[in-house]
Amino acid sequence: MISRLVVVPHPPLLVPELVSGAAAETEPVRSACLAAARDLAAHAPDWVAVGVDPSGPSVLDHATGTFRGFGADVRVSLSVDADPTPDPDLPLPALVAAWLRDRSGARSVRVHLVPPDFSAADCAALGARLAGSPALLVLGDGSHRRGEHAVGRPDDRAEPFDEDIHKALATADTAALRALDPALAAELGALGRAAWQVAAGVPGAWRCTRSAFLAPFGVGYHVAVWEA
Repeated sequence: MISRLVVVPHPPLLVPELVSGAAAETEPVRSACLAAARDLAAHAPDWVAVGVDPSGPSVLDHATGTFRGFGADVRVSLSVDADPTPDPDLPLPALVAAWLRDRSGARSVRVHLVPPDFSAADCAALGARLAGSPALLVLGDGSHRRGEHAVGRPDDRAEPFDEDIHKALATADTAALRALDPALAAELGALGRAAWQVAAGVPGAWRCTRSAFLAPFGVGYHVAVWEA
């Protein structure tokens, strides 16, 4: 059964080589994510991950990818024994999962990708199916419509939405996560909704041991560590 669960965002800005001109602004997000990933690696060397991408549903493992499409040929692998030939089309959640695996010293990560419109019921069912792994990495960003730096059109609903997510993650409130409105999340550009609802579908009683919320560029980034 899963006894440790970590929630992180998956923006390219986590990779220092991609943001050399904004190192100071991005370091708090990077540090929070790496600390959470190292916590997960200390608990178990082999992870299961869930992320959101239009290519889903699919499962990826033992692959190597590159961040070349985001500005630098930083190569990362989903396992220590992965095929060294990089897949140029490895989706961003898988790339970030591989980057965190490598930087935290974990041995492998098997990534389950789900589409952005994955229903709450399907999310819950996947969460239940993933319960056999000891460690789960959950990748997903909050709203990108926060304030004047918003990536999308600014929306006054974005900040209270992210506040609700942060509260739910900080209190391990799975009921609140299961109740998220997929349509509202989509309108606010919060693609992490489906991944968070998969996490909420994992059976067990949880407590949060660490949480953080950061929004350096008008995008909400949530980090949390749960233990059973």
